[in-house]
Amino acid sequence: MKSQNIIFPSQGKVHVELQDVPPPQDREILCKANVSLVSIGTETHCLRGIYDPGTYWEEYIQYPFAPGYSMAAVVVQLGPGVTKFKVGDRVTTWAPHAQYFIANQDHLVIVPEGIEDEEAIWATLARTTQLGVRRAELAMGESACVVGLGILGQLVTQYLALCGVRHLIVIDTSQSRLDLAIKYGATHAICLPAEDAIAEVEKTTDGKMVDVVFDITGFPSVLASASKFLRKLGRLVLLGDSPTPSKQSLGPRIVGNSISILGIHGFMFPETETPFNMWTAENMTSLFFDYVQRKRMNVKGLLTHRCSPLDADEVYNSLAKKGDAVLGIALDWEKLKNTEA
Repeated sequence: MKSQNIIFPSQGKVHVELQDVPPPQDREILCKANVSLVSIGTETHCLRGIYDPGTYWEEYIQYPFAPGYSMAAVVVQLGPGVTKFKVGDRVTTWAPHAQYFIANQDHLVIVPEGIEDEEAIWATLARTTQLGVRRAELAMGESACVVGLGILGQLVTQYLALCGVRHLIVIDTSQSRLDLAIKYGATHAICLPAEDAIAEVEKTTDGKMVDVVFDITGFPSVLASASKFLRKLGRLVLLGDSPTPSKQSLGPRIVGNSISILGIHGFMFPETETPFNMWTAENMTSLFFDYVQRKRMNVKGLLTHRCSPLDADEVYNSLAKKGDAVLGIALDWEKLKNTEA
């Protein structure tokens, strides 16, 4: 079988290539893509290929590189030993942008009735942001600040609105992104660069500053400014992994104010549920779907563009030009249904 796949063959290059798909082996499943989500920050970094030595990025980015990890698909063939799925099941999984792909059954989650593909594609990022919100250990009545309102920042904002925070401050230089965050639960919006927002955060919190800050920008210059929004013993959550941490500065009072810095990575969850930690990938995804079904979260409203995978080169190369006009990009693989596979 052949599959049309999006590939970064080398730094700065985007191709759609026809590649072979092997038959599924033991406990493996052949899936056909319905819709996938572009993770703009991560995939842009991978396309540029600029990173410090020794970082996760150096390990992760190997050309030719298959971008993408947010997929809604349908099961088309079962390998031997598959017990959890049947042909025709709708699933979501961590998989690259590919028309057909093989996945282990343990890495798939059923998409329930009532959840659309354009909602299911958010499951991977919904898990990552859940990890960040949980690590922050927010208590009812505490205050939080989200710096950077791309797709991760918007998801964190919606989760925090469910957590009972008193002040939910969002900071970005895009008014349209701030308006969206206010629509979905933020209480205060500051349209300034992080380094210029300290006085506004102080004013909003009556001088108390916030308990938790989420830096979701990945920009090296933001970390030091974000630390200044915190009270003593505050928590600083890093959900944006800068590819050039050598350019980051911790800020002047990390030690003096006893600030905790928490790094979040999307794979840091247990494979098996235990009494000590129930939040497996499947359980986090189930919670996210519950919130969406009950209209307590809205992710379709975060989609700004729906494109054909065949236009991948144009899509990726236009990201820098379109700026904050682009938020969520859905790749519709149904547009390839008349092509040879």
